[in-house]
Amino acid sequence: MVLDGLRSRWWRTRQLGTDADHATFRTLHTASLASPALRQGLTAETADRALRHLRGLLGTAAVALADTETLLGYDGLSTHHTAQARVLAARAVGASATVVAGRAELDCETEGCLVRHAIATPLVIDDRVAGALVALAETPSASLLRATEEVASWVSGQLELAELDEQRHRLARAEVRALRAQISPHFIYNSLGAIASFVRTDPDRARELLLEFADFTRYSFRQHGEFTTLTEELRSIERYLLLEQARFGDRLRVVLQVAPEVLGVTIPFLCLQPLVENAVQHGLESRAAGGVITIVARDADRECVISIEDDGAGQDPERIRAVLAGEAAGDSVGLANVDERLRTTFGDDYGLVVETAPGAGTRVVVRVPKFAPGLAP
Repeated sequence: MVLDGLRSRWWRTRQLGTDADHATFRTLHTASLASPALRQGLTAETADRALRHLRGLLGTAAVALADTETLLGYDGLSTHHTAQARVLAARAVGASATVVAGRAELDCETEGCLVRHAIATPLVIDDRVAGALVALAETPSASLLRATEEVASWVSGQLELAELDEQRHRLARAEVRALRAQISPHFIYNSLGAIASFVRTDPDRARELLLEFADFTRYSFRQHGEFTTLTEELRSIERYLLLEQARFGDRLRVVLQVAPEVLGVTIPFLCLQPLVENAVQHGLESRAAGGVITIVARDADRECVISIEDDGAGQDPERIRAVLAGEAAGDSVGLANVDERLRTTFGDDYGLVVETAPGAGTRVVVRVPKFAPGLAP
């Protein structure tokens, strides 16, 4: 029984870990709580959400965060030292170095005040000082100095990731703007020409097409959101094809097969419409007999697989490879743009797959995860 008891205690100890293990786990957990706010940049709102966790990391009476202009937030005891924390942060930013203050600079008459020492360390992003972290404590120590500098370095890393995220979003928005500029003139000219042809012969149809055109352009030129749902993208594609059918007549036939399970899947905005436009322009426009555009979206376990196929002229596979690799500009509408955005969003495994050959038509396959954390239309 004694041996069994010893084994049980030994096993529980091994499972729970040492005191050092516990301290490490607590530190990592606290850092993970502060990270989401800091990954959104350095603002008064994010400082307010992150400061209590940063104080937990440092174990000090109070902690403050500042940008290069002002103090963004203060958390902890002795709030009457806020103005002094602002001054120390400004000194750290101006000197681009850690500043230490003692009783003389933090003098106050509040009985029982726990703030008698402070350390202000700059936050550096890409060799640029973006703000400062101020730790306010009762007593000075070399370990607190090092801890403050280490936490400031970690905060700087989170803020740098926030800037990288913002740069990625700006790039994505720029790519969508470039795509709009690339596809819009050709389509708008042809659509308005087709609508004009019905104004006298069939005014009702001209009016319907004009409304479809308005809805299509409203979706294509919307100013918010990098993502949309498959339902919304397919609805826009349907409007596009109605307008093209007004121009091509019976020469353009469409087959659409969509599994209901994938209608809510989140995809990058305008990632399918350019592929359909390619199928019309490069696959069917030059053929007197026209052809068929087939769009299939199916449920494949954890993925949604979308294929856009035409039975038209086909293209040189080597030229398409060069376009996707960025080695040739090409005239395929947005092909490289869509491929790059898919890879940036979901990873390199989710780039476009293009199957084509001269005279054999073209099939473009898009795979996206059915559930992608962090993405929302």
